[in-house]
Amino acid sequence: MSAAVREGTEVGDARRRVESLIAGTPGRDEQSFREPWELRAFALAVAAYHAGQYEWSEFQLSLIESIRRWEADGAHQGEEPWSYYEHWLTALETVLAGSGLLSEANLDDRTRSVLATPKNANHHEAHREPIAIDPAIR
Repeated sequence: MSAAVREGTEVGDARRRVESLIAGTPGRDEQSFREPWELRAFALAVAAYHAGQYEWSEFQLSLIESIRRWEADGAHQGEEPWSYYEHWLTALETVLAGSGLLSEANLDDRTRSVLATPKNANHHEAHREPIAIDPAIR
């Protein structure tokens, strides 16, 4: 599949949505993501929201609560370094767990499904979806 065809797919649409959101974030002159996992956490939250897994306001409240707990615990006084995306990930886990997506039964079902997939399933197609961080977005 050519890059032009891939860019017209759901993956291309999702990538453009995330890039658009990143480009519109405050402090854009600074590096938005220090580590690749931060971009993945951001994209995962956006994808789960667009898939209707939770309401954005629910995520926002969970994010605020995670930061509030960090501040109340005194972790901000040197013991635990500040990481916005650690709180982002905590908020995402909280809302997904609240919706039942992270329940043991749901995870067991998904694990069984993955394990039942043949090891070479879909390996005849190349999967070359790079993760673009700051330079490609500017």
